[in-house]
Amino acid sequence: MSFEAIETITQAERENRERKTAAEAEARELVAAAERDGLALLQQTRASASEAGKALLRQAEERAAGKTEEIRADALREAEALRREAERHMEEAAEMIVGRVVKD
Repeated sequence: MSFEAIETITQAERENRERKTAAEAEARELVAAAERDGLALLQQTRASASEAGKALLRQAEERAAGKTEEIRADALREAEALRREAERHMEEAAEMIVGRVVKD
């Protein structure tokens, strides 16, 4: 084998090693970039989920407050109706009690 052939082969082997080293470095950079991007996306997703959860909680609290007010208003109306009903029967009840006391 001639000296030129050996030199050509040596040069080709050196270039292959350099390309392999460069490819490995690029692969490490790609993996690192993917990990950074993945972590950033994970943090963003967690933040979005947290905000969405807070919004849902606020909505639920608002609905609960509205329902509480509705129940309170219904209870007040019912209490007022019962009070009026009791007032209407008070005179009748008093007469019945007086009638029993007088009879005894």
